[in-house]
Amino acid sequence: MENRNAKAWLYLLPALLFLGVFMIYPLVDVVVYSLEENYESVREVYTGVGLENFSHVLRDPYFLQAVKNTFLLVVITVPLSTGLALLISLGLSSIQPLRKLYQTVYFLPYVTNTLAVGLVFMLLFQYNDSQVGLFNLLIRAFGGTPVDFIDGPYWAKMTVTCLYTVWVVMPFKILILTSALASVPQSYYNAAKIDGTSKWRTFTRITLPMISPMIFYLIITGFIGAFKAYSDEVALFGVNLNEAGMNTIVGYVYDMLYSNGGSYPSYASAAALILFSIVLTITVINLMVSRKTVHY
Repeated sequence: MENRNAKAWLYLLPALLFLGVFMIYPLVDVVVYSLEENYESVREVYTGVGLENFSHVLRDPYFLQAVKNTFLLVVITVPLSTGLALLISLGLSSIQPLRKLYQTVYFLPYVTNTLAVGLVFMLLFQYNDSQVGLFNLLIRAFGGTPVDFIDGPYWAKMTVTCLYTVWVVMPFKILILTSALASVPQSYYNAAKIDGTSKWRTFTRITLPMISPMIFYLIITGFIGAFKAYSDEVALFGVNLNEAGMNTIVGYVYDMLYSNGGSYPSYASAAALILFSIVLTITVINLMVSRKTVHY
């Protein structure tokens, strides 16, 4: 038995080393940096140990703006993209001819470079003296007042950000949900049809419970992905997100490390741990809710 245990640990050793070097050690390093007050990256010295870095970050208006942007993005895009993906997946599942072709078309945005998609969105929604995007041309054609969704008011920039995020993440959700719908046994639907069950009741009593694990998976990963948003905003508004008022928590962490002089690893570590705490809290809440709503 001891030889078997030793052999098992030997097999696990490469994975444990990988996790230790690339996950455990960086996490411990981040915690250490976040507690070092007035840390100077050049001389690698600090004046004390405490929670001052967290206090500074939580008082920083740029961080508070980043938190606001991130939460709005999460609250709007996750339910919207999941709901639209479910509707589209139900439509695709009901189409027999050319269904695989339609699935491929819907999946294409997911394999397209996000920066390229962001450039297209910027051209579509831009409005200035030299460039009038297609969206503003439509607004003008219907008698409305064009709006610069890239350099204009906050609500306009948040609108195009949410639309862009939904567009980018929805193909993956459609792929997952169409696969989940295809896995529901047809015998359940046949039994419901014999009993004269309405389509809505069939959907709520058979379809939703059967695919609820996949929906829950998409919601969890959607929350985590939305909280990690950064490249999408860069694609739309450029690298100076603080000036545009569209920075995210991950963008704030990056700025503390590299942009505008950077070299504030303590502040970046504190912000990263705050983000980790937020994501962990929401994930735990979702797991608790899933015990009553998800059917395995």
